[in-house]
Amino acid sequence: MEISEPAFSIGVEEEYLLVDCETRDLVSDPPSSLMEEYSRVLGEHVSPELMRAQIEVGTSVCNSVKEARQKVSRLRNIIAEVSSKYGYAPLAVSTHPFARWIEQKQTEKDRYSALTNEMQAAARHLLICGMHVHVGIENPELRIDLMNQMSYFLPHMLALSTSSPFWEGENTGLKSYRLTVFDALPRTGLPEQFASFGEYERHVQILVNAGLVEDASMIWWDLRPSTRFPTLETRIMDVATNVNHAISLVALNVCLLRMLYRTRQKNQRWRVYAKMLIDENRWRAMRYSYEEGLIDFAKGQVVPCADLLEELLDFIREDAEALDCINEIESLRDIIGGGTSAHRQLQVYEDSCEQGADHGQALKDVVDWLIEETVRNI
Repeated sequence: MEISEPAFSIGVEEEYLLVDCETRDLVSDPPSSLMEEYSRVLGEHVSPELMRAQIEVGTSVCNSVKEARQKVSRLRNIIAEVSSKYGYAPLAVSTHPFARWIEQKQTEKDRYSALTNEMQAAARHLLICGMHVHVGIENPELRIDLMNQMSYFLPHMLALSTSSPFWEGENTGLKSYRLTVFDALPRTGLPEQFASFGEYERHVQILVNAGLVEDASMIWWDLRPSTRFPTLETRIMDVATNVNHAISLVALNVCLLRMLYRTRQKNQRWRVYAKMLIDENRWRAMRYSYEEGLIDFAKGQVVPCADLLEELLDFIREDAEALDCINEIESLRDIIGGGTSAHRQLQVYEDSCEQGADHGQALKDVVDWLIEETVRNI
């Protein structure tokens, strides 16, 4: 049965870390007046997160990539302006270069208390941030079908978004350490494959009936049907520090989904590959970002990410034209050309050390770069 074209509307959620501009460390116990002022200005578009040093913002529904850029830029700008009154600054990054999770204070909220009580240290370690992109797909059966196919592209999106190379002052050797922390929780990682929306609901209901989850919002896959909106929510990406990079990734996200819908209407579909194969690419993206390539399953070999990106751009060019975001998807080349946030952080650290800074000062220099980069181009 033919399904009418989805809205392909967009919603973007970003999580930021709040730092003290003097110490460059996280603000573990910000005054309640700060969140009150955020809320006064932004209303429902800002909310606290698990740790008090974290802030989550979310756009309203956007009808274009360009509108999403305007709204994300506005949110970053307002959070930065309000924070500066307290001597603080937001970082659009997935891990802080040197902050320690054990020194953080948790937000007092029943849902968070229940989470840490159940998950214990696995939840208390969650000093991490992500970017979530919602794409409006009203038909639930189509959401499941596209989720099955879209899983293939999740490692590609992670590789272009990495921003978490440091953890508690250590160069982890990974470009996205965030996911090693998040994967300690159950119901994370790549989504399962389902034959229908009904089958998905039946699986969720087993967990609900067993008293393990309240609802599907406690399933934290890299890609999932949203429980709040008629959207497919991509969650695998690190927070892109540069807003231009963030919006290029948003454009890639929505264009890929439109491409999959468009080919579906021609009775074609992207091949659904085994989870073990996609997991291998997921790990490569976590470890190397784009540097060492990803596996092309059809060829059975590792292919440079620059080549894979060019293939993707060819696949989605028609969709980018229809969604008026050609410039945004072509700017994805700039990420590989200039580096993700993870690459840039590591370079700042190395440059500082070469100029005579000790380890601690070099990490503070990374924070200074993150402060500046978060609000660049907004």
